[in-house]
Amino acid sequence: MALSLHDNPALLLIDIQQGFDDIAYWGGQRNNPDAETKAAALLSLWREKGLPVFHVQHCSTTPVSRLHPSHPGNAFKEIVKPMADEHVIQKNVNSAFIGTDLKERLDKANIKTVVIVGLTTDHCISTTTRMAGNLGYETFLVSDATATFAKKGVDGQHYSAELIHATALASLNEEFATIVTTDTVKQSL
Repeated sequence: MALSLHDNPALLLIDIQQGFDDIAYWGGQRNNPDAETKAAALLSLWREKGLPVFHVQHCSTTPVSRLHPSHPGNAFKEIVKPMADEHVIQKNVNSAFIGTDLKERLDKANIKTVVIVGLTTDHCISTTTRMAGNLGYETFLVSDATATFAKKGVDGQHYSAELIHATALASLNEEFATIVTTDTVKQSL
């Protein structure tokens, strides 16, 4: 793993919002119950080292969504609540780069490396990771600090959250990002 303090890596915390606590709404089953705790541990490390932090908040345009700005679920989870001096990026599509100034902020700070954590692995994490890789950032995705929900296939078949998570990571690995664990990141910094 080639991650060091000299790279000034940015931590991107994607959609770690209260609305994702409604597991029934999102599919009835979730993997990685400790993902937020792992993300919080990395956030604490980033703060301790004075590294750049970007909190991404999904602001759904669907009024009934748990992530719509009118819903209490739009709020960040307390465990990773942004501090006043940390960047907050609001988006309303899957990618943190579309319709936001994330790329401009990263480039202005001369950031070339991003470390991604949050929710959900197969949606906003995957889309943001793919774009980060395509935009030329050295991208690290933290597997145990991300999570997703069970899905129903086009034929009605049930796919477990762990299977969805694993296949999303497999499709990103070594193509768009380097897949790492929280412990690996901690040891490298």
